[in-house]
Amino acid sequence: MQSGMGELYSDRIKRTGTAIKTAEKLVIGAGAGLSAAAGIDYNGRRFTENLRPFIEKYGMKNLYTSSFYPFRTQEEKWAYWARHISLNRFETPVTELYLKLMELAFSKDYFIITTNVEGQFAKAGVEKSRFFEVQGNYGWFQCANACHDKLYDNERIVEQMLSETRDCRIPSSMVPKCPVCGGDMEVNLRKDNHFVQDSNWHKAQDNYRKFIIATAGKSTVFLELGVGFNTPGIIRFPFETMVNDNPDALLIRLNRDNPDGMPENHGSTISFAEDMTTVINDIH
Repeated sequence: MQSGMGELYSDRIKRTGTAIKTAEKLVIGAGAGLSAAAGIDYNGRRFTENLRPFIEKYGMKNLYTSSFYPFRTQEEKWAYWARHISLNRFETPVTELYLKLMELAFSKDYFIITTNVEGQFAKAGVEKSRFFEVQGNYGWFQCANACHDKLYDNERIVEQMLSETRDCRIPSSMVPKCPVCGGDMEVNLRKDNHFVQDSNWHKAQDNYRKFIIATAGKSTVFLELGVGFNTPGIIRFPFETMVNDNPDALLIRLNRDNPDGMPENHGSTISFAEDMTTVINDIH
């Protein structure tokens, strides 16, 4: 099998393995395609089996678009979100693909930037100082109006909401309220200009910035996994720019739908449109 660049799959695997093994720095950029390949699928059977009451009541189509459903009441909204959060953040254990990926990274000087919000890297044993969750995490609540920058662990209240859900509603007494302003709470996901970036978020951002600065003049592999064009300005475009700026850098892109990169990086990009699990296993 050949990539769009005309190189045999086996040759690309060999070059990738050698590049990662010999690199001084490894920067991993993880997008939604990684979680989907790992089995955290927002469509199909996983969605229909776990969200059936909400599908029947509201006509939801998948876990992504249902996140934007205009619920009429907070009681309905939080019944849905409790199920969504519990399934993706708390019920799903660390996946084999994430563990396999980290086997490649743990022996390297690495850092991870991710737009994924399911907490898989922490579950895989990645130190807090080595990853940056740019878009938030399902495991936190925040003030919907961002009246202050504190985040609140939601595992216990999500479990309580699930146990009290009846006919896709939670009791009014369980609707979370901001302890500061008394207003509504929200899941800590970047979806508007009220996204809360707490001190830990800023520390992670600073760690990432320092790591990137340290790659200058170093043999660096940028390993990009399942990053599409939903938010390309976070990982995809910056990776391409940094590889273009560093003659000692290599971009390895695993992307089923959009494997090709900018023409300027033709000689410093290895692309894979093949199954991500197969590629990660074969690199080993």
